[in-house]
Amino acid sequence: QVHLVESGGGLVQAGGSLRLSCAASSGFMSSVIAMGWYRQAPGKQRESVAIITRGGNTNYAASVKGRFTISRDNAANTVHLQMNILKPEDTAVYYCYANRLIETSLVDFWGQGTQVTVSS
Repeated sequence: QVHLVESGGGLVQAGGSLRLSCAASSGFMSSVIAMGWYRQAPGKQRESVAIITRGGNTNYAASVKGRFTISRDNAANTVHLQMNILKPEDTAVYYCYANRLIETSLVDFWGQGTQVTVSS
């Protein structure tokens, strides 16, 4: 069963913008503790980009702070990542992430990933 579906990746020139969206399946959000975005560039480890908690607190990687904004649309079960002033080093596969409380365990869920390519 697919719980998280990303969209919005693509190719953009440096300085441009993209908006990623992550749609969660119906009923999934009710026990989510935090959601956000990770990314993985070729030859590098997956890294956290932006997280938004159930209470609305946000946390950003230092490299994207001031350029990226994470937001949540509860009615649509969707989390967005607005990416502005994109740089070539932002090129990566971006993965939607959710941490969910199932009974007494915290379980991680991942989307399938969406490619973001920033040309110089």
